[in-house]
Amino acid sequence: MEPIRIVDYDPAWEASFASERDAIVAALGEAGRGVVAIEHIGSTAVPGLAAKPVIDIMIGVGAVADDVPCITPIVHLGYKCMGEFGIPGRLYFRKGKPRSHHIHMAVHGSDFWRDQTGFRDLLRARPDLANEYAALKRELAARYGADHTGYIDAKTPFIQSALGQALPRR
Repeated sequence: MEPIRIVDYDPAWEASFASERDAIVAALGEAGRGVVAIEHIGSTAVPGLAAKPVIDIMIGVGAVADDVPCITPIVHLGYKCMGEFGIPGRLYFRKGKPRSHHIHMAVHGSDFWRDQTGFRDLLRARPDLANEYAALKRELAARYGADHTGYIDAKTPFIQSALGQALPRR
């Protein structure tokens, strides 16, 4: 595995998301009827936030059954479908060498959807929190090197704490 690399914010990330979103919509065609929304999530979706240079895309569907017709068109765009990849109720896709894009497909409005978009929105609204998160990510990237699981696990308490303060309890 490649070492975790955190870079300064790049304004081109938004255009990269928009271009990829348009390609996804075009590729899905009729199979995209179950798609409710396509959102830019993750750190690259937060202006000014340092991040791994990987565009995270969330595709919200009306029901889990709507996911299935979308798989083949997304794979034809160069993505590899990884199944749930440890998160029940989500389909995960990745693309690029080095990795350039992730797609997370989940039911629109599900807990996973809400947490991903809620954390993004919180960081957009709170530059102080975004700066704290950036410092944590840089520290953890240096500590964990190529251990992506360790890096993700070490970020989780920060994310959960922030979400717990920002989002109403379920």
